[in-house]
Amino acid sequence: MTNTTLDATPAEKGLEGIIAAKTAISYIDGQNGRLFYQGIEINELADQSTFEETVYLLWHGSLPTPEQLQELDSMLKAQRRLPPQLIDLMRTLPTDALPMEVLRTGVSALSAFEADSDETTPEALVKHAARLTAAVPTIVAAWERIRNGNEVVEPRDDLSHAGNFLNMLCGEAPNERAARVLDIALILHADHGLNASTFAARVTASTLADMYSAITSAIGTLKGPLHGGANEQVMRMLERIGDVEQARPFIEDALTNKVKIPGFGHRVYRADDPRALQLRKISKDVGEANGDPHWYRLSEAVAEVMEEKKPTLPVNVDFFSASTYHTLGIPSDQFTPIFAVSRVAGWTAHVIEQIANNRLIRPDSLYTGPMDIKYTPIGQRG
Repeated sequence: MTNTTLDATPAEKGLEGIIAAKTAISYIDGQNGRLFYQGIEINELADQSTFEETVYLLWHGSLPTPEQLQELDSMLKAQRRLPPQLIDLMRTLPTDALPMEVLRTGVSALSAFEADSDETTPEALVKHAARLTAAVPTIVAAWERIRNGNEVVEPRDDLSHAGNFLNMLCGEAPNERAARVLDIALILHADHGLNASTFAARVTASTLADMYSAITSAIGTLKGPLHGGANEQVMRMLERIGDVEQARPFIEDALTNKVKIPGFGHRVYRADDPRALQLRKISKDVGEANGDPHWYRLSEAVAEVMEEKKPTLPVNVDFFSASTYHTLGIPSDQFTPIFAVSRVAGWTAHVIEQIANNRLIRPDSLYTGPMDIKYTPIGQRG
């Protein structure tokens, strides 16, 4: 069946409430503001884990032993470097190209350098997942250097996943606090149920296309401002507001004119997004540690007005991630690519899960057009 008619079960706009897949990777309790990766609550992972541990958990379903973690860490470090030809390709792109455009192109091109990219055995899929998880940060950081006329910084094997990314992006090794802040942010963004980009990856994977194609689909989906671009929009808004004293009049005026405030409300959560609560603390700590609490204080001023005026729109993960990343010195248009640096772990986990029990994703559609229209010869039209 390719479609159904109006007397069938009605389709839900945006597939809201429709179960489209079974997964053991993550679970969102939106009513109570809880998020779990493979059964472990996100707050426990953020407080105690590392991104590398979280990657293993998402791919394999359990926390690693020390030996398994060391094996994964070595695998990721071995895959960080890009083919020189890919770097050369990036250098041919216009320097005003959006980082998400470059990332989409880079991941798609990367598959051409992988001789076994079409392999879908469990072992091959984990290998491809490691290659993509390791290479995405290198692509993002390399483009930041290239577009600013700087030399590309080679990956370092003595740094963590988060620490190495900041080193490649900024050209100097981060302090321990900054590396840990980004590490937590990567954990918080690593997976989030069947969101739009994850669904796109699973749809592509269900056709038995290679994992690189699936992740390219996910990146293209994440690029949309209704999905991955919200934290950049938050930062743009904070920059327009400027001063803490202007937060209330700005937000009140925006609400009066029915302007959407980025960083508030979520399709799934009816309570505070647990990731947002973590980032709220992180934003405060980073601001104080860097001697630059302005963006955190401004964010708090905006949140205070929104909590008063729109209590049914809780703060989401995008809101305090903006001030956190900005204080770390990350350009605003790199916020969404950093989302991908993290979420690639979840995307690849879903591809692995999809392939393990695959069926082509092919939903029905609800036809709303006319029926039995007779063909009119062109000479009789008009």
